[in-house]
Amino acid sequence: MITKNSSKTISPDIVLIGAGIMSATLGVLLKKLSPSITISIFERLDRVTAESSDPWNNAGTGHSAFCELNYTPQLEDGSVDTKKAIKIAESFEVSKEFWSYLVETGIIDSPDAFIHNIPHLSFVWGNDNVEYLRKRYDGLTKHHLFKGMEYTEDKSEINSWIPLVMEGRDPEEKVAATKMDLGTDVNFGTLTKFMFEYLEKQEGVNLYLNHEVDDFEKKKDGSWIIEVKDRATRKTSKVQTKFVFIGAGGGSLPLLEKSNIPEGKGFGGFPVSGQWLVCNNQEVIEKHQAKVYGKASVGSPPMSVPHLDTRMIDGKKALLFGPYAGFSTKFLKNGSFLDLPLSIKLDNIRPMLAAGIHNIPLTKYLIDQVRQSPQDRLEALKDYLPEAKLEDWDLEMAGQRVQVIKKDKKVGGVLEFGTEMVTAADGSLAALLGASPGASTAVSIMLELIQKCFKEAKSEDWQAEFKKIIPSFGKSLAKDAELAAKTRAWTTEVLELGASHYSEEFSA
Repeated sequence: MITKNSSKTISPDIVLIGAGIMSATLGVLLKKLSPSITISIFERLDRVTAESSDPWNNAGTGHSAFCELNYTPQLEDGSVDTKKAIKIAESFEVSKEFWSYLVETGIIDSPDAFIHNIPHLSFVWGNDNVEYLRKRYDGLTKHHLFKGMEYTEDKSEINSWIPLVMEGRDPEEKVAATKMDLGTDVNFGTLTKFMFEYLEKQEGVNLYLNHEVDDFEKKKDGSWIIEVKDRATRKTSKVQTKFVFIGAGGGSLPLLEKSNIPEGKGFGGFPVSGQWLVCNNQEVIEKHQAKVYGKASVGSPPMSVPHLDTRMIDGKKALLFGPYAGFSTKFLKNGSFLDLPLSIKLDNIRPMLAAGIHNIPLTKYLIDQVRQSPQDRLEALKDYLPEAKLEDWDLEMAGQRVQVIKKDKKVGGVLEFGTEMVTAADGSLAALLGASPGASTAVSIMLELIQKCFKEAKSEDWQAEFKKIIPSFGKSLAKDAELAAKTRAWTTEVLELGASHYSEEFSA
């Protein structure tokens, strides 16, 4: 309940909770669609992008399903399901359209500051995995969004793609790889900062750092009263608004519960932490120029799919491996150990217990990960770099993610490895739960949110503006091969993702 002694009240049209890529994307879209709209953004930490959007807290992969094997599960009959991969690939193309618009309109000066061309590879070993990868390649390359993907079992060719991965490998081991030269590395932290810098310059937009949302109250007129605490002064304020977006990463679930909307009942969260091995040997870093994804361990969450990544972080080339999963009861990297227990309510305890019972392999996997020694982590790295040396790698903390648990009529509760948007029936509040692929598909998610929650979305003015911002808006890039090719050519040029740019950027 909102306390009566809260001081002062502000009344923006829109409240965004969390200063990550989701809020930034939604804020820019709404300000472009309706320049007169007023927006207040509240972030509990003292800077933007401090949690999931920070480059050290996410994979930095432009998730386009080119290399992420968890997006193409193998079915019981042995076939490979490509539907999710196609949907994610389409969503990432939409994100690139929006980012190209930001560059062309001067909101971002140079794409080089946040996005780079880097090949995306899948790499597997063993007969069963090689057969799976071949089926995956055959399935994906039937679709135009995966045009250009290469497949090989030839060790010399794989060596030309990823020499560091092939150094010292058993010559008798059966291996296979796919490669997409169109892959990207994205610094979502820098991208998000650019968008917030733009928003702060706009009339009617206010960003409040070090401010934490404590409570919600729905008024009879459909508006919301939100209680916000200044963490520096400990003073509380009231905010009245017509629309609330909860985009606080792992912190979204507790806030959704406080909103008390019926649509938010029954959701639970399962937190998963992560760690990276970060290479400190420049000679090793320069030998690798790719994002290489492998197969996940049985029972592991999507954020723990092993990958060996070339990254550009703050203008410097880096090489990361991981992430190694772990367990913490925190919902945020800068959260509280009480986050998980305090999130358990009468309406979600059954789904959470049911999901726990049906995910014993995940529990076992996380326990094993927590117990890993430095030597254990090195052995996992050696699956990808047979000649890896422990002294060349430092262990660093990665981000915290909360996987969604939701009600299920058949089994009581299921653990969802994706994102879930929850909206109030009247469109006055929306919350985004979950993790992967998250940031890469932020634009599609926010476009969907706007169309669900804002009646103006159907107006001629907004429809026309949507098409200025996203040229393919209202059409399907997954179904229209000609449009997809035209769109991809445009974004590749604007974002400077051509092969020549790649060669200049990553040349040793």
